[in-house]
Amino acid sequence: MTSSTPSARPYRGMPAEQRRAQRRAALLEAGLEVLGGHGWATATVRGVCKQAGLNDRYFYESFTDLDALLLAVVDDQAAQGTAAILTAAAAAPHRLRARARAAVEAIVDFLSADPRRGRILAHEFSAHPLLQQRRRRIIQTLAGIFTAQVHELLDEVPLSAADLDLTALTVTAGLWDLLTSWFRGDLDIGRDHLIDYVVAFLLTTTELAPALQHRLQ
Repeated sequence: MTSSTPSARPYRGMPAEQRRAQRRAALLEAGLEVLGGHGWATATVRGVCKQAGLNDRYFYESFTDLDALLLAVVDDQAAQGTAAILTAAAAAPHRLRARARAAVEAIVDFLSADPRRGRILAHEFSAHPLLQQRRRRIIQTLAGIFTAQVHELLDEVPLSAADLDLTALTVTAGLWDLLTSWFRGDLDIGRDHLIDYVVAFLLTTTELAPALQHRLQ
């Protein structure tokens, strides 16, 4: 006698856990296709499962409802984007300009590499309340990266910890909206100019820090 159940037995040599992981990955990809290709307003469980090539019953193996899949898709893409930024920053020289350019190029190229990502940023975040909430969380994560990079690259940070956090939040939220406008097609500028501007803006932000601290005293 064993404690294994039929669902846990290998199928064609593949363990049940691995099969579940593959089905979840297929549903995430299908969710990305629906969200980034057609818009989440069109999503149905049956439609997502058809896109994934799965029977409807497998949906609830991984997700409680469509909202859970929506957040999982966005969280997965956000994690990939954050990893791209951190990887690029780690590989760049230990200089502010080089680090800023590497990070900015990484996120712009990550979003541009898959048109679905740009569409989600440009249209879907503003259209769904759950994504508006997720936007705040992602911005907080990016603000944390900004703060960590400032501490790593600058010998002295002229702002208090609280004011540096406020600055990081202001910068990242503003750049989020800037990239949203660019991917929506509202800005008539090319990739290189966009990156040059954002890098210059980030460098100027650090240069303004002493004056900002002086005004706050």
